[in-house]
Amino acid sequence: MIGLTRDDVPVAMEGDGLEVRMTEVGDMTVGFLRLPKGADLASALKGMPDDMCPCPHYGYVLRGSIRMRSKDGEQTFRAGQAYYWAPGHVPEPLEDSELVEFSPTAEFREVIAHLAQAAG
Repeated sequence: MIGLTRDDVPVAMEGDGLEVRMTEVGDMTVGFLRLPKGADLASALKGMPDDMCPCPHYGYVLRGSIRMRSKDGEQTFRAGQAYYWAPGHVPEPLEDSELVEFSPTAEFREVIAHLAQAAG
């Protein structure tokens, strides 16, 4: 068994108010994310399949709100909501937001590597 707090998890990416902390647990990655209002994640996802995130995520919005766009439309997720985001989505933070999420490690690593390269 394992229990983690945000402070237990190393920073994988940060800058301009964005912070991604992640650690592997089994075949999943636990992530603690801070996304600033207005972060342009659509631009960062350019070059991924369909220019969208190809990794599924399960999580909980701790603070803020995020509009999630997909080929099927969009939906807003707010503090206090648990979520599942299927592959093929683009997040847009509507407020400064904090999330805790669980993602398949192999897929999530590819996304983080792409985002890091896009941040250059």
